[in-house]
Amino acid sequence: MKQLLIDRLGSRGEGIATCEGRRVFVPYALAGETVGAEIDGDHARLVKLVTPSPDRIAPMCDHFGDCGGCAVQTLRSEAYIGWKRSLVETALRNAGLDFPVGPLIDAHGAGRRRVTFHARFEQEETRVGFMAARSHRLIEIEACPLLTPELAGAPVAARILAAALATRGKPLDIAITATLDGLDVDLRGAGPLTDAESAALVAAAKTLDLARLTNHGRLVALGRMPCVDVGGIRTPLPPGAFLQATQAGEAAIALRVLAGAKGAKRVADLFCGVGAFALRLAEFSAVSAYDSSAPAIDALQTAVRGARGLRPVQAESRDLFERPLTAKELAGFDCVVFDPPRAGAAAQAAELAKAGVPLVIAVSCNAQSFCRDAAILRDGGYSTDELTPIDQFRFSPHLEIVAIFRRANEKKSGRRRLLG
Repeated sequence: MKQLLIDRLGSRGEGIATCEGRRVFVPYALAGETVGAEIDGDHARLVKLVTPSPDRIAPMCDHFGDCGGCAVQTLRSEAYIGWKRSLVETALRNAGLDFPVGPLIDAHGAGRRRVTFHARFEQEETRVGFMAARSHRLIEIEACPLLTPELAGAPVAARILAAALATRGKPLDIAITATLDGLDVDLRGAGPLTDAESAALVAAAKTLDLARLTNHGRLVALGRMPCVDVGGIRTPLPPGAFLQATQAGEAAIALRVLAGAKGAKRVADLFCGVGAFALRLAEFSAVSAYDSSAPAIDALQTAVRGARGLRPVQAESRDLFERPLTAKELAGFDCVVFDPPRAGAAAQAAELAKAGVPLVIAVSCNAQSFCRDAAILRDGGYSTDELTPIDQFRFSPHLEIVAIFRRANEKKSGRRRLLG
C-alpha cells in the first residue's frame, strides 16, 4: 500500500494523484486528501483515508463505493457544484474557447425516470443490479435513491423478468422507463425468444401490470400504450426511445431553449426525438423537426394530432449524420435547435456555420463534442454569452449544456428580443 496525496478531482469523478512521476486515478478519493491505496497500473484502490478532505460528507447510499453508478456522493454540496461546473470550463479551455459559463442548474427533480439493470445467472441463481466501478462484477440492489418514486418497483420487476429467461443463462440488460401509464420495459441480450419464453414473459408482464414489454424493441406484451408528458401534451413513447434522464431535466433544458427562441417565427429542431422541444416550440413558432428514428417521428406526429393550439409542425425521418440539412435548406429558418447524441454533430454544425442562421441553440450531453461543434460555429461567425450547465445526473460526471449562439450582427437585436 502506498500513501498518496490527491491533487484534484478528475473529469470522471476520480481523485488524481502523482506517484513516481505518473498520474494515478483513485476512485472515491477527494481533492486535498491523503489516502492509503493499492496501485495497479494507472489506477488505485482506496484502502484508507489518512487525512480526509473538509469537504467530505457521509454518502447517502449504502452501496456507494461498491456500485459504480455514482462517483461523488461524499462531496459537500458547494464543492460538488464547483467541480461539476468546472467540467465545462475545463473542456472549453482545452478547446481554446472563451465562452462564459453560467451557474449550474440542479435538475435532479424527483429522480431519474429511466434505468438499466444488468442480470446475471450464477449457479441457478438470478442476480440483478448495477456493475461495480470499472468492473464486470455485479452489485445486487433492492433500491436506488436516485430513481423517481415511480420506479420503486423496478428492481423487483427486473428480477422477475430475468428469472423467466434464467434457463438460457445469457447476460441481460433490462431497460425500464417510468411513463404516465406504468413501467415500460425493454429486454436486451436475450436474442430471439422461444414460444415458452414468450409465454413466461407475457405472464410475468401481466402479474407486474407493465404498460409494455419488448425484447430488443419487438413487442412481447402490451397492457397500455406508454406515453410521457411533453409540455402538457400526451406523447406516445416508442420502444427504446430517447428521453432526458429526469422530467425536471427536460423541463429545465426546454425552458432555456424556449427563452432563446423567443420571437422566432420558423424553427428547425434537429435530432428532435419524440418532440421534447418541437412540441413546446410549436406553441409560438412553425417547426420543422428531423430525427433518424422513424418511430420517434411517428410518435411526434401522433402527439401533434392530439394537441390543440399548435402552430404547424412538419416532422421528417432523416439521418442527419449522413445527410445533414444543407446551408441552402437551412436558409429560411430564424432559429435552429440541435441536440445530437454524445458524438455531437460536426457535419451539421458545418452546414449551420455556412448557412448563417441568425440564432442557433445547441444542446449537448458531452462537453468535448460540444466544444468541437461550438468551435465550428465560432469560426462561422457565431458567439455566445449564454452557456448553461444543467445537472440531471446527480453524483456523476455527466451533465447537459445549453448554449445560445448568435451571429455577430444578430447579437444586439437578439438580446432585445429576449429582454422584450
